[in-house]
Amino acid sequence: MIFPGALNKLVEVLCRFPGVGSKTAQRLAFFLLDRSREEVVAIARAMIEAKDKLAYCSTCGCLAEAEQCTYCNDPKRDQSLLCVVQEPRDVFVLERTGQYQGLYHVLHGALSPLDGIGPEELKLDQLVRRIEELGVGEVIIATNPNVEGDATAGYLARLFHPLSIRVTRIAFGLPVGGDIEYADELTLSRALDGRREI
Repeated sequence: MIFPGALNKLVEVLCRFPGVGSKTAQRLAFFLLDRSREEVVAIARAMIEAKDKLAYCSTCGCLAEAEQCTYCNDPKRDQSLLCVVQEPRDVFVLERTGQYQGLYHVLHGALSPLDGIGPEELKLDQLVRRIEELGVGEVIIATNPNVEGDATAGYLARLFHPLSIRVTRIAFGLPVGGDIEYADELTLSRALDGRREI
């Protein structure tokens, strides 16, 4: 590259962010260089604070600043409903709809034998125990509408079948291969309303 060494290093680091290619990394680097030192330090501190203060909820796996997240600690949430999602960010996207008032369980991935991700890596035995302990009446599967998400949804449906509970999958107004995090609130709200039994 034709940039000075420090700028090259900054661009290389920014390229590690998902969805950030070389050109976007360069734009971000120049944006940061145009800010005051105080602004850049504030951005860096916010990143470090988030890394230091956030952990996964010991119950559902969502992000939390305490041992349990706000959703697991909320007594007003419907304990008979459990929504299973792939990643913590999916919880926040679903919450923005204002439609869902049940509990969550985050898998932290999806079944993908080619990537070495099987049921053990997703800790599905912990999920089944939680369903039994809570006396859940319905599990809503909200995995992404792609090969891995569909395979995970099918596996979960078979896994929950002996539990005699209602298992639904949210309807998607998303393109196949898309991610929940990119959907707008209206699309997700309709998807929750149009969930179907599987």
